[in-house]
Amino acid sequence: MDGMLTSPVGRFRLFALAEAVSWAGLLIGMLFKYLIIGNEIGVKVFGPIHGVIFVGYVLVTLLVREPQRWDLRTTLLALAASIPPFGTVIFERWANRTGKLDPQTSAA
Repeated sequence: MDGMLTSPVGRFRLFALAEAVSWAGLLIGMLFKYLIIGNEIGVKVFGPIHGVIFVGYVLVTLLVREPQRWDLRTTLLALAASIPPFGTVIFERWANRTGKLDPQTSAA
């Protein structure tokens, strides 16, 4: 876990996963609020958490962009991935698979 937080790629991966998990929490909170019991505690808890993590994901995306040598298209895809639920994990896996997320590039 330590190595994950010390590199730009590690921070990006952490925020991509956290953003997806916070989306899940918010969606579950909305399910309970609107369909099951009408209680909004889940939305009150996960809404702000998701908001903070969303902002963190956007910032870490902008910070990892230069060391990873992302072009405008890749950067915009990474940012757009934060909008649909679980899009950040899909983008992270794609970027890793296509070599756009390389820990060695950040270290150089």
